[in-house]
Amino acid sequence: MRHPFRRKNLSPRLLPLYALGLLWLWLAEPTPGSLAAGGLVAALGAALRAWGAGHLLKTDRLVVAGPYAHLRHPLYAGTFLAVIGLGAAAGRLSLAVVASVFVPFFLLYYLPYKDRIEGARLERRYGEAYAGWRRSVPAILPRLAAWRPGGAAPCTARPRWSADRFRANDEGGALLAIAAAWLVLALRGAAA
Repeated sequence: MRHPFRRKNLSPRLLPLYALGLLWLWLAEPTPGSLAAGGLVAALGAALRAWGAGHLLKTDRLVVAGPYAHLRHPLYAGTFLAVIGLGAAAGRLSLAVVASVFVPFFLLYYLPYKDRIEGARLERRYGEAYAGWRRSVPAILPRLAAWRPGGAAPCTARPRWSADRFRANDEGGALLAIAAAWLVLALRGAAA
């Protein structure tokens, strides 16, 4: 697992997100019901991230299997669900902050930015195979039926989920952070 205090994570442009996290914790008034409901949504987000990371081959091949047959960005969608779930677990006021600050930031800036940057890189590398997949597979709202490529493009891959790949993609830290945030909320709720 990568060290959480990497230079990338300490960038000044991330300070507003860290401030939002502290505000979320300060406003938290978790109840048993909010912890259960929000925890379920956060767990679904964590599971989606784990499913995606276990299939992801990074830039070695264009993965079109598992969650990537249903949505282009399962890791981002999982993060979105986890943050919404943790906001809900923290109580109504915290969920309102998440909904009014995080959701617009994520949907209007972060996701389009990442989609544009990653999409350009993948299109340069995989050409029409990527373009066809991108046209057919939505970004974060999954299609119900799994997408199947028309031809067997040599650059695409349909790997099965792998624990080794999950570890190689260093996903453990994200799952640990989600679990730790929920545990902090549970402890805060127990102390109230």
